[in-house]
Amino acid sequence: MSGRTVRSVIEGQELITAPKSMPVGDAARLMKGHSVGAILVVEGDLLVGVFTERDALFRVVAEGRDANSTQLGAVMTGNPRTIEADSLFTLALQMMYEGGFRNVPVVENGRPVGLVSARDALGPELKDFVFEMLRQEQSTDVLA
Repeated sequence: MSGRTVRSVIEGQELITAPKSMPVGDAARLMKGHSVGAILVVEGDLLVGVFTERDALFRVVAEGRDANSTQLGAVMTGNPRTIEADSLFTLALQMMYEGGFRNVPVVENGRPVGLVSARDALGPELKDFVFEMLRQEQSTDVLA
């Protein structure tokens, strides 16, 4: 499998964060302005959650909440799984696949430094990852 690190994937990426007290409407405008589908939610300089387009749709719009008064802290995905910057990118893909989510915050010494997404896999890792998953499935079938 490819040996690309998460650090190399997020290299040059602008870190986009928002405080958990930010109203959802402001966060949505921030996301639109940066053309991103997710932002890291922080308290001080510590990661406390992730807010995604799906969170906006399912936890705000679908529940009839007011985007201008609802704070991110009330509708974010709290305590997200994270990955260290020096980890292999294929580990991030595996985390997303197994966890059923599309974004993984990247941390260094507990501080957010970036965000990898399933979209970042549109490279050699996707082919390698699919091959590895098929190989594991076949091994399980043979051993069963």
